[in-house]
Amino acid sequence: MDLFPLYNSLRIALISTFIIFFLGIFAAYYIAKAPRVLKGVLDVILTLPLVLPPTVVGYLLLRVLGPKRVVGKWFLAMFGIKLTMTWWSAIFATTVVIFPLMYRTARGAFEAFDKTLAYSAQSIGLSNTYIFWRIRMPYCKQGIMAGTVLAFARALGEYGATSMIAGYTPGRTATISTTVYQLWRTNDDSMAFRWVMVNMAISFVVLLAVNMLEKKEGKQRKGAA
Repeated sequence: MDLFPLYNSLRIALISTFIIFFLGIFAAYYIAKAPRVLKGVLDVILTLPLVLPPTVVGYLLLRVLGPKRVVGKWFLAMFGIKLTMTWWSAIFATTVVIFPLMYRTARGAFEAFDKTLAYSAQSIGLSNTYIFWRIRMPYCKQGIMAGTVLAFARALGEYGATSMIAGYTPGRTATISTTVYQLWRTNDDSMAFRWVMVNMAISFVVLLAVNMLEKKEGKQRKGAA
């Protein structure tokens, strides 16, 4: 059993989760403080990939990053780098697809934050940076961690956008999801089923971790109340 699809899926999911962890927190923090109208517009734009079919997301990425498109053509001409049909091309797809999960979870955590804690900290001269990292983030960490874990699980199982922008090449771009589809196409049901079980096992562990984080957060809020 070739383990490359597992290795490739894990590295793509880890890298994209690392990226959206910071991007999601940054966007959620500042958009939560934005005026109501602006917040509504930005929220719709940033959440759109969550409701679009993944194949549509992949198509739009190809319209931007393809070798004959503006961005893709420029990278190819300037650096000789092709932005599609490589293993790391899938990072573009998974990052776009999972960003709304992290963003909305982090925004919800920040909106639930007791602002009197920040006001109290400001009254004794603490900086906004200190308040964010030492007060706000610890208070919201359970929700943010849950969003991170969910985003990782979604990235691990992403298929539609990934298959369009990275394709399927054994030993180069294959992921668990694309491997399952290709094995099914070639009537190799036994091997496809093995990969399905691997994906289900990982997803089970991830969801178990999310439930544990949510229960822990609930207990902490009850204790604080």
